[in-house]
Amino acid sequence: MDFALSDEQVAIRDTARVFGRDRIAPHAQAWEAAGTMPRAVLEAAGALGFGAMLVPEDMGGAGLDRLDAALVVEALAMACPAVASFVSIHNMCAAMIARHGGEALRARILPGAVGMRTILAYCLTEPGSGSDAAALRTRAGRSADGWILNGSKAFISGGGFADAYVVMARTGGEGPKGISAIVVDAGTPGLSFGAPERKMGWKAQPTAMVQLDDVRVPAANLLGAEGEGFGYAMQGLDGGRLNIAAAALGGAQAALEIALGHTAGRHAFGQPLNRFQALQFRLADMETGLQAARIFLYQAAWKLDRQAPDATKHCAMAKRFVTDTAFEVANGALQLLGGYGYLADFGVEKLVRDLRVHQILEGTNEIMRVITARALLAEHA
Repeated sequence: MDFALSDEQVAIRDTARVFGRDRIAPHAQAWEAAGTMPRAVLEAAGALGFGAMLVPEDMGGAGLDRLDAALVVEALAMACPAVASFVSIHNMCAAMIARHGGEALRARILPGAVGMRTILAYCLTEPGSGSDAAALRTRAGRSADGWILNGSKAFISGGGFADAYVVMARTGGEGPKGISAIVVDAGTPGLSFGAPERKMGWKAQPTAMVQLDDVRVPAANLLGAEGEGFGYAMQGLDGGRLNIAAAALGGAQAALEIALGHTAGRHAFGQPLNRFQALQFRLADMETGLQAARIFLYQAAWKLDRQAPDATKHCAMAKRFVTDTAFEVANGALQLLGGYGYLADFGVEKLVRDLRVHQILEGTNEIMRVITARALLAEHA
């Protein structure tokens, strides 16, 4: 097996890393304090092809594969996991519209989404149905010329900030087969938003509840076939889980590098901290964990690109393992900095707060274990 990245992949990764270093990292603390990021930086990311990484080239996108996209998200997350994850969610929505949207909808939405002038948000989770997403209650009933939506969506990244929302709504009976995916444009009458959520981390991206009260949209806003939305959502989540894992990996890598710099420069008992064997062992374990996580993530992306039969299982396993490992590494880096790690100016405490949610979203890590166990038992039935 060849584990080397191609020259093109190295160039893609390095472009994202430089962009993150120059355009995101210097402002990450300020954006966190403001509770949002400027549209200008998102448009700059879009200009590099990062707004529609998984959209085919003939639709204006970059036409990257899942491994390429994971490399981009990982590199951006070294500057700020919250911004990188926001870009990832937008890309998941853009890919869904490119794959399942009708010609008119694609023509209207994708040109702006490609350049991130049109920001997309993903609306699946509801106040009463988190892990049990198929139990969602938001409904879409037929009108003379389209759909009328009613319901609430919770924890929506980009709520009140995005320009269009990919909403999972029940158009039929109970269970996953009754769910459809419908695009709702910002500014549509009846679409409103809750107050910005006060969060532990991911503060640089706006998050709010999305409320739909008799929201009317045209029939052309339906993605694909009626009743197939949950399947589309699950397809998108395989790749979304890889990107969330990649963002966690990039954040943890940044935390390790901060810890390496601190332990080299700070002295105690007459020598640098990195000369103490106990701390060397901690650093060695952190590096080993990240390298194992990276290989696991890249393998899962490789499987998804090739539509391997066990791709979903590997995406779930990678999401669980990578995000758990990344949080442990970031938390360990904070410990190595001692009191300095607890201070905002040193950057590690933000990474710890940002990475904690990666173990929850895109399916909690407990749900990842359920998916893995079910696939494993099915393989050995």
